[in-house]
Amino acid sequence: MNNASNVLPLVLDNVWYRTLDGMPLIKEITTTLKAGGKAVIIGPNGAGKSLFLRLCHGLIEPSEGNIKWQLASGAAAHQAMVFQRPVMLRRTVRANVDYALHLQKIAPPTRSQIINDVLEKTGLSRLADTQARLLSFGEQQRLALARAWALKPQVLFMDEPTASLDPSAAYLIEQLIETITAQGTKIIMTTHDLGQARRMADEVLFLHRGRLLEHAPAEQFFSAPKNDLAQAFIKGELLWWRRGEGSDDAKRHDPKHAR
Repeated sequence: MNNASNVLPLVLDNVWYRTLDGMPLIKEITTTLKAGGKAVIIGPNGAGKSLFLRLCHGLIEPSEGNIKWQLASGAAAHQAMVFQRPVMLRRTVRANVDYALHLQKIAPPTRSQIINDVLEKTGLSRLADTQARLLSFGEQQRLALARAWALKPQVLFMDEPTASLDPSAAYLIEQLIETITAQGTKIIMTTHDLGQARRMADEVLFLHRGRLLEHAPAEQFFSAPKNDLAQAFIKGELLWWRRGEGSDDAKRHDPKHAR
């Protein structure tokens, strides 16, 4: 729970992730994620955004490098993740949230109070006794958010939380994220929607072909990104045709620029 010592900052030091056959999908990422605000991860398809989240959350281990939380032990208990396509348990909306709290050994009377609170905040109170798998996709995403919110995590990872949602459903999710942030939870999320990134980000991480090419405050990033591929990306250019031409990443791997 977030009343414990802060688990942040989260430090990534020369992190690589390779497939079993040795192909690098995440390459030499070094950065620090500090407490507070919303960190939004953007980049073209295949950039490694979801892999980056899974590495940070501890779902997969880096092939090389280190990922360290400030809190040396027990960091997993202070973080949660909402996936792009949430998994609904075969039980009611209320029971889905209750199960998450049960796993954290929260006492039943306290669990009931927390459940009522998060279902009200997410607009799901009237659906409390409905089977979760009968909900619309937007409602399921709000339930996934309610399950995570109930745990009061210090850090909440979100992978494309509004993908495939209509504008009204996406708006509700964005408002909930703002509320959760205001209560002190650090949001680290991916999005393919540049408009959403502009609306929501306090800091931006730009990934391209597995590399972190820029990490900057949102206002600075969107007004004057330093990386040429980031500049192209926010202009809507098709980076997969550029293949990193002119970027530092390309130069490092081009024999013409070898030292």
